[in-house]
Parts: sequence; structure tokens; C-alpha cells
Amino acid sequence: MINKSVNWGIIGCGDVAEVKSGPAFYKVDNSNLVGVMRRNKDKVQDFAKRHGVSNWTTNATSLIENQDINAVYIATPPSSHLEYALQCIKAGKNVYLEKPMVLNSHEADVLLSAVKSSNTKVTVAHYRRALPVFLKVKYLLDSNLIGKISSAKIVIKQKENASLIAKSDENWRTNPKISGGGYFHDIAPHQIDLMCYYFGEVSEITKDDLKDDLDSNQEVSGSLLFKNDVRFTGSWNFNASEEKDNCTIYGEKGTISFSFYGDEIILTKDGKKEQFLFTNPKHVQQPMIKKTVSYFLGKSQNPCTVNEAAIVTQIMDVFSESKLKTKQ
Repeated sequence: MINKSVNWGIIGCGDVAEVKSGPAFYKVDNSNLVGVMRRNKDKVQDFAKRHGVSNWTTNATSLIENQDINAVYIATPPSSHLEYALQCIKAGKNVYLEKPMVLNSHEADVLLSAVKSSNTKVTVAHYRRALPVFLKVKYLLDSNLIGKISSAKIVIKQKENASLIAKSDENWRTNPKISGGGYFHDIAPHQIDLMCYYFGEVSEITKDDLKDDLDSNQEVSGSLLFKNDVRFTGSWNFNASEEKDNCTIYGEKGTISFSFYGDEIILTKDGKKEQFLFTNPKHVQQPMIKKTVSYFLGKSQNPCTVNEAAIVTQIMDVFSESKLKTKQ
């Protein structure tokens, strides 16, 4: 039977689900939020009441087995992503899976194998692909306005309080057993995914050798060579003396520069600058969730596959490899 609507359950209705994603599941056409789960009874009841959801539970298995639900949004910390995703696949429920998709490349392989062996659809929440500012960057690149692209560079610098990082009751993001690494693993998936989205297949992944005493929660850097000969370099520092958030793409005729958390693109060509301004939607994942609903209903292609996200996971593993070994 072909579903006429996507009836969602959320596992992990915390801070991210509150505004960024949660409301989109009942605001997108042909999409309903049927049930929510969180281990804290008071908090899940409160979320359900405020969002008009009649079905709540503190047990993830109960939500997954709910016959009224045909798709599950997994918004827990990464350490439980694989477990819940495999449960959903076994139960025949489609999945919208938060980033980072899983803890490491081994888990990515397990998930990819499970998806290939099933009829279940899984989309990964690299939602920046669907936001207007990043779609505009892709349009400018595809329009060849700055000519052949030679390189791209990302620099992320944050002071110790890490204002770019989403806040939560417990700072699990600095615990590699829960997050997969440090702050890098929380925000870099979006940025690395966009580079792959823009430039295609990766041919080389290289980590930078930093000082041995640097913590993976503080600094990570590495480079990629794409098969189209675009060279990417990225550096992330979460214990910096200043704050910076920039990506610059270099072409033979000019540059495209933008922020991942700002509202503008600067196109520089022939010595002239052109500015493009944007406003993100209130629920920033809504455009991606809309695409996911369309895919689950058989109307369009997958907006971000497990295979694509597995490549991002591999890149993150290589970039942070030496530091993560010291944290085991």
C-alpha cells in the first residue's frame, strides 16, 4: 500500500526538535506528527502538550512499534543513532536521521548494509542543502560565474564557550563515546557535506598533523581533493582567541564567500563585489523535511542518502583520527 501521508514519531524531542525541526513535521503538507518520545516523562509530556501531540512515551521501542507511525525522526545524541535506526528498519519504518549520522565509519557501514537489504527509506538531516543561502551558492557555482573552481577553504574559530554549538542540558558533545568526537563532530558534518554536495566525488582525504597535546574537542584540520581537481582545506578551532565563520571558494575569475551561520553571500568578480542577503525560515529544517516527505511518498529522489553521509563520516574519521585515539 502506498502511503498518502507521512505520520511521524520523534525519538528525542529535545532542544533541536523544539524549533529547528519539530514543528515542521506537522506544518509540511501530507505530514503529521503522531507521537513523541523522551526518557524524561515530564519533559516529553510538556513537549507533546505544547505541540498538540496526543501520543507520548518514554520508551523508544514503543514509539517505533506504534502502528499509527510510518516514519521516525531520530534526534537523540549520535551514540544511539545506529541502534534506533536499525530498529526502525526492522520494523519497516522510514527514517529521518540527525547528523552526525552515526559515531564512525564502522557504524556507517552497518547502517548502509541494513538499508541496502531492506525496502526502508532513510534520509540524513544535512538540512543546509535545502536552505536558500546554500542553494544560491550552488546556483552561482553551476552558473560558472567565477569560472573553473580551483579550491575552497573553510575556517571556523570559536572561543571556549562555543556559541555556534547548540545548547543542551548535558554537554554530551565533548564526550567521544556519545558524540563521536568533540565539537567538530557536531558542526563539521554540515560543512563537509556541503563541500561534497558542491564539488562531487572525493579522491583523497588528508588529515593535518597538529601538536600531539591538542584535544579533539579543540582543534581539527584536514584537506580533500575532489575528482574534478578542486582542493578543499578546512580548519576548526574551538578554543580560539577570536571568532570566525567563513567559507571562500576560489575560481579563475573571482571568489564566492559566505558564512555558515550568517545571512549573506559575497560574490567578487572583476574587482567588483555583489552581496546577496537571506533570511532563514523559522524552522530551519522545514525545507529539508518537505523534501524528505516527498521522497517518502515516492514523489522525488532522496535529498541526502546514507551513502552520501557515510562519506562525510569517513572524512571526519580521517581528519580527527590521531586525536580520537588518545580519547579511547
